[in-house]
Amino acid sequence: MSAEELFDYKAFLKVTTEQSGVYRMYDSQSTVIYVGKAKNLKKRLSSYFRKDVGSTKTRALVAQIRAIDVTVTHTEGEALILENNYIKKYQPKYNILLRDDKSYPYILITDHRHPKLGAHRGGKKIKGDYFGPFPSAGAVWESLRLMQRLFPIRQCEDSYYRARSRPCLQYQLKRCSAPCVGKVSDDEYTEQVKLAKLFLRGKNDQVIENLVSKMEVASENLHFEQAASYRDQIATLRKVQQQQFVSGMTAELDVLGFYRLKNQACIHQLFIRDQKILGSKSYFPSIPAETEDADIIEAFITQSYLGQGVEQANIAREIVLPMAFDGKQQLQSLLSQQVGHEVKLLSNVRTERKKYLALASTNAETALRVKNSHKESMQARFDQLNKLFDLPTPIERIECFDISHTMGQQTIASCVVFNTEGPLKSDYRRYNVVGITPGDDYAAMSFALNKRYGKLTAEDKYPDIVFIDGGKGQLGRAEQFFNDLDLSKTPLLVGVAKGESRKPGLETLIMAGSHQLISLEPTSSALHLVQHIRDESHRFAIAGHRAKRAKVSKKSSLEDIPGIGPKRRQAMLKYLGGLQEVKKASVEELAKVPGVSLELAKNIFASLHDN
Repeated sequence: MSAEELFDYKAFLKVTTEQSGVYRMYDSQSTVIYVGKAKNLKKRLSSYFRKDVGSTKTRALVAQIRAIDVTVTHTEGEALILENNYIKKYQPKYNILLRDDKSYPYILITDHRHPKLGAHRGGKKIKGDYFGPFPSAGAVWESLRLMQRLFPIRQCEDSYYRARSRPCLQYQLKRCSAPCVGKVSDDEYTEQVKLAKLFLRGKNDQVIENLVSKMEVASENLHFEQAASYRDQIATLRKVQQQQFVSGMTAELDVLGFYRLKNQACIHQLFIRDQKILGSKSYFPSIPAETEDADIIEAFITQSYLGQGVEQANIAREIVLPMAFDGKQQLQSLLSQQVGHEVKLLSNVRTERKKYLALASTNAETALRVKNSHKESMQARFDQLNKLFDLPTPIERIECFDISHTMGQQTIASCVVFNTEGPLKSDYRRYNVVGITPGDDYAAMSFALNKRYGKLTAEDKYPDIVFIDGGKGQLGRAEQFFNDLDLSKTPLLVGVAKGESRKPGLETLIMAGSHQLISLEPTSSALHLVQHIRDESHRFAIAGHRAKRAKVSKKSSLEDIPGIGPKRRQAMLKYLGGLQEVKKASVEELAKVPGVSLELAKNIFASLHDN
């Protein structure tokens, strides 16, 4: 069975937008494994799931995909910058170029009498104004070539600039005003530098108007070639504007996009820090009928930003809202008091903030439509499972158990829960299995079932189906447990046994009672649901087991010895020079440690040597 089938890409692609944007691919551990950009998200993502994908790398990537999410952008330029921001943040293993901040190229205007305009990569040690980061060196050089045509500012090295006695070729090409030999006054040169900085900061309306005026004059004078040149400069200038948008001038900003579809709503939160979009998150609040949109936004602000448990450092100085609400001023005042500095709630925004708001709202709409598609797909899988087992009533709740340990040590049992909308993570549970023979999976399963259901009194709280990850032995323990409960309605018990090669798609379902074996077609949506639940329970159990194992590995062997507290343990390690030296020490040597008596030294020696 292929990963394309494990991830229901057909349902996902049905609602994927054709706009430009960035996509993130996740594996079964919810880890981002690839970040990409696309001019048309639907076409690009569809290409991964063709039957004739030739690249070995792409096939390996697709085999691990379990989820995809997208962030819509207004332009390809925005997608290019945002892709690099995400690659830096997630470090996906299938992305080739992984760079830190210092390796991103910038445009630098130095702080000299006649400032230099040029490219810069590395630490920001040179005095001046930095603009960027840009996605590649090519984007920087393209912008610098444009700047040469727009602003006659020098781009030569300081050594070359100081050695000039006459203008160079750039002056003849009208790409430099030759400040090195006094062909331009300091005031005129400074004015050109100011215009260049305004342009790079995105405040370039005056520059564009100037170019448009020149283009019109050239056209009226029948200088069509020159007019076409101005036209091309304006088009390139617009392209640079797109790049400047995602890495804009606002240092600290949260933007709340909003989209509503009847009684469903999505709030998409963009986080902008240091002039970059660092990430985003979608929220789907539960809303009562006839709730006003403004009330939803006010409740979100109150619950997300106000009160205890909120990380004060994460609250931006400006929060852009999709709409105003009555209590905005009061809430703004409370937030400012809470964080100790002014927090602005902005609802009527323009220029850069308005673009961010439009971007967030577009992503809110996309996220809600994708969620609804996933919900419909999950309901269809539940229906297929209901038909497979021929149950009299629709399945509403499924639970699955798995056991994880290493050679019987640090045994963890997991229970995951699914409803018709997918994983219900708030009901997930892990159990530390104790009091059994190490490695006895059957006893571990009985322990987990007793922990989960042993104290339940209301039968309506039991799931419709309980999947047991294992063979007939584990399933038999589950049957015995529920028989002892003597319920009027017992959940349907189903074992999930892996195939001989343990490959996805070869699983066998074992029915309780008859122990009938059911093998489903690899394309069966019911099997996809079982695999999804089983994989989730496996992941949840392994995560808990690894955490417990790591905790045990960090624990000192001295901690389990009676009479050895933190102070004595520290004294022993310090006096003898480390744990290995403690283990090598004789009883007499241990007794020399301050605070350790001869009797205690004997106990320590016996415990360390299992005597």
